[in-house]
Amino acid sequence: MTRARHVAPFLLLTASGLVHADFEACRDHLKQEAEAAGITSSEAMDAIAAVEQRERIIELDRSQPEFVQTFRQYLDARVTPAHVERGRELVDEHDTLLRRVQSDFGVPPAYIVAFWGLETHFGRHFGRVPVMDALATLACDQRRSEFFTAEFLDALRIVDDGNMAAGDMQGSWAGAMGHMQFMPSTFNAHAVDYDDSGRIDIWNSLDDAFGSAGSYLQAMGWQPGQRWGREVTLPDDFDYSEASLDTRRSVDDWADMGVRTATGDPLPSADMEGSIIVPSGANGPAFLVYDNFRVIMRWNRSISYAISVGYLADRVAGLGEIRADWDEEPLAIEEVEEIQRHLNDLGHDSGEPDGMPGPRTRAAIREFQTAAGHTADGHPDHDLLEALRRAVEDSNTQ
Repeated sequence: MTRARHVAPFLLLTASGLVHADFEACRDHLKQEAEAAGITSSEAMDAIAAVEQRERIIELDRSQPEFVQTFRQYLDARVTPAHVERGRELVDEHDTLLRRVQSDFGVPPAYIVAFWGLETHFGRHFGRVPVMDALATLACDQRRSEFFTAEFLDALRIVDDGNMAAGDMQGSWAGAMGHMQFMPSTFNAHAVDYDDSGRIDIWNSLDDAFGSAGSYLQAMGWQPGQRWGREVTLPDDFDYSEASLDTRRSVDDWADMGVRTATGDPLPSADMEGSIIVPSGANGPAFLVYDNFRVIMRWNRSISYAISVGYLADRVAGLGEIRADWDEEPLAIEEVEEIQRHLNDLGHDSGEPDGMPGPRTRAAIREFQTAAGHTADGHPDHDLLEALRRAVEDSNTQ
């Protein structure tokens, strides 16, 4: 029998661990939340009454590409020669608009186009899920109920403001909308009427979509004139415990430690701080990333996503390819869960096993690797899994 946990009355835990909802009760709860927030228009109430639960959305939430693809797979699927060529064509095609965005918000054209490419394949795929259904379904799911309840209320505010009718709001399974896949809260905080039409339309107006992206990036701290980062080479004796977004050093300090460009040249001297990251572990490429990389991660908190945006922007702007050559064999979600269980059993706290190797899991991996005398790159792979299995077996025989 599954031990009961405290959840909202409309959320039910199943034996499989997935959470389903008494959707009628949850919809009533969302209506109460809207009324408490002062959202009481007939349009909003009609939108709430019309929402439907979509089980497929819960399945997609548990299998996001950041969780099931290796960094190599993720990057290769999103920065292809065709994407680079199309990105360059679109920079030329929308030059006047993109230069205006750069003048107003400090974000170069190649970055706006890179975000556009990753989010909707340059406007080809907005998603076909009714945004209200997506957000209501996720609000009625245990994993991130509070977050998506707030997003649902923000979507209702978009309807209230007259920017879009609820029935016309189509987007991703997670409720992201328009050319740049804004969440409703991002829309309400940062979207702009860049074409002066009297309403904000990030679905049909590239002016509004690009201007809103520039507005959002500027608000998050985009640094004009700075790049996102660069591929680097590390010295043979590099301490991989230093490879973390939590470790920030000046570019000159990294240079003094033997870090060089991907071509082996000295790092350019710069009055900037950066972090070393190795998304595929010690056997893959290394990157020195700067403040704008952190801004990209505020857009999407995935290292694979942030590198892909920066790398696509570089390629669109005419810079070269990543020089490292490496292979990765993906881990199944069940194998990541096994890694997390073994880490916990050995006293390295990785949190509740969920098959998602986030910062807590990577920190626990580093602890184990350090204690075992392995390269402490924090990277989950099959070699790590085998080492953990042996360590658990040894601990059980002592």
